[in-house]
Amino acid sequence: MIQRFIELGEGFTDIYELVELAKANQHRLLHMMAFHTTIDTKQVTSLVLILKPTDPGKFQALYICREGVPNPNDLPNQRYDLFAQTAEMLNKTIHELSVKPSTMFHEKELYYQHLIGILRLNHYLLPLQ
Repeated sequence: MIQRFIELGEGFTDIYELVELAKANQHRLLHMMAFHTTIDTKQVTSLVLILKPTDPGKFQALYICREGVPNPNDLPNQRYDLFAQTAEMLNKTIHELSVKPSTMFHEKELYYQHLIGILRLNHYLLPLQ
């Protein structure tokens, strides 16, 4: 099985795309997640959709708006509220995790491998088969 992050941007339009992906893929939507972290002194959040693997193909997409939303626990904001409203509409819980920032990794792919490991250990992703 291939599990891969697909990165969207950080702005409002990217959050709208993430929300539309969730709505259009309700039948495949497995989890909605918020990864909280600190970059320098700024509290930020990544918003993530985890879809069920495709059949056939066994490809599992993880759509992410990486570190572009202020942490809603520190600073309530419309981007997170839109994500939360979508979760409520789709009867999903937003699972929240505290993670290292992507700036600690020399390559973005290493950061995503780190996150996939965390998600597997916490049983949000299936183990490799």
